[in-house]
Amino acid sequence: MDAQPNSPEARDIRYHLHSYTNARKHQEAGPMIIEKGEGIYVEDINGNRYIEAMAGLWSVAVGFSEPRLVEAATRQMSKLPFYHNFTHKGHSPLIDLAEKLVKMAPVPMSKAFFTNSGSEANDTAMKMIWYRSNALGQPQRKKIISRKRGYHGVTIAAASLTGLPNNQISFDLPIANVLHTSSPHYWREALPGESEDQFSTRLANDLEQLILAEGPETIAAFFGEPVMGAGGVVVPPAGYWEKIQAVLNKYDILLVADEVICGFGRTGEMFGSQTFGMKPDIMVMSKQISSSYLPISALLINDRVFEPLADESNRIGTFGHGFTAGGHPVAAAVALENLNIIEERDLVSNAREVGAHMQKRLRELASHELVGEVRGIGLIAAVELVADKATKAPWGQPGALGGLANSLLQQNGVISRNMGDALAFCPPLIITREQVDAMVDALKVSLDAAAKQVRG
Repeated sequence: MDAQPNSPEARDIRYHLHSYTNARKHQEAGPMIIEKGEGIYVEDINGNRYIEAMAGLWSVAVGFSEPRLVEAATRQMSKLPFYHNFTHKGHSPLIDLAEKLVKMAPVPMSKAFFTNSGSEANDTAMKMIWYRSNALGQPQRKKIISRKRGYHGVTIAAASLTGLPNNQISFDLPIANVLHTSSPHYWREALPGESEDQFSTRLANDLEQLILAEGPETIAAFFGEPVMGAGGVVVPPAGYWEKIQAVLNKYDILLVADEVICGFGRTGEMFGSQTFGMKPDIMVMSKQISSSYLPISALLINDRVFEPLADESNRIGTFGHGFTAGGHPVAAAVALENLNIIEERDLVSNAREVGAHMQKRLRELASHELVGEVRGIGLIAAVELVADKATKAPWGQPGALGGLANSLLQQNGVISRNMGDALAFCPPLIITREQVDAMVDALKVSLDAAAKQVRG
């Protein structure tokens, strides 16, 4: 990339190692530097404006530059810029947020515990589960099951839960006692002639066979996203969660709902667990809890988890886990105001109603020669691209077509993200029908341009 030696682009290449980026390719291509944002839009350093169709990283619910969140941060920063919750200490924003989250939960919950990211929260959930097993006198019950293509984060334990190869290759992951069962992607994984209900039954049977093979007395918990996010926006098929939960209940296995992407309105209900009838023992949440204006995440745990944990902490003398910035007062104040905005502006209904429009508009592209499947619910969707509709075969290497279409879409003023050959759409919850139309129209133009390149 040609850039002036002291330009932001050149300094970025010189000093900055990027997340989820080919480091060598970045040295050639350079960065796209975002300078500001407003509403559903962001603007780069060159003045180009884009619809942020991924809400940043699935997370900016109320849009960019919301003044109430800036004011909430400023007020709290001037009053109490930092405090912790170790050794019987607390502060008002965190107490208020804990109460609000427990009362918002779609199933009875007992306590909230605060961390800084979804990865930290999932790591914490695993540690709590192991701690609980020891408290119950079941030291052998330590194995955790998650799913292929599931995404739960990038720290050592969370990346082990994640079922995506690039999160594990060359990192020496997964760690021991983490198992993976089938992905619930009906379009990709179903057998010929298999209905959604039959597919769900087969996956529940796969899970049960895994549990029996490992020994039910060794399985502690099952982690799952209501809708898979980074694994390709995989919406579970009919009957899936009902059948999976029946198996877990049969063998007294905890259910952890990873609501990091789905939580706070994304699926058209406040939580994805409500959309799909999940009854989790632990809920993990981050991202839209503060619209990612500041880092904060939380776990909600029910009494089934809390009571043994409390007993064990009493036996040992402490629950020896926590983070310096976990439940930071400024982040907590911003999260509270963000949740107030979501409720006051009824953004959950907006996600449901405008989301239905987005799903309809995207499905109009199903007949496009490059589109294999359109899937989604509420304001989260994916458009999966193929070179051959009948065989579902990719164009060249898997991900090449998705990368091409994503690049063209960005040139046409929309920031998406390709997960392999699936283009994701997860705009801020404030998006309007007219803005959805502009986003989908740009996608149509981009797909047409991609088709011309593919067909030569």
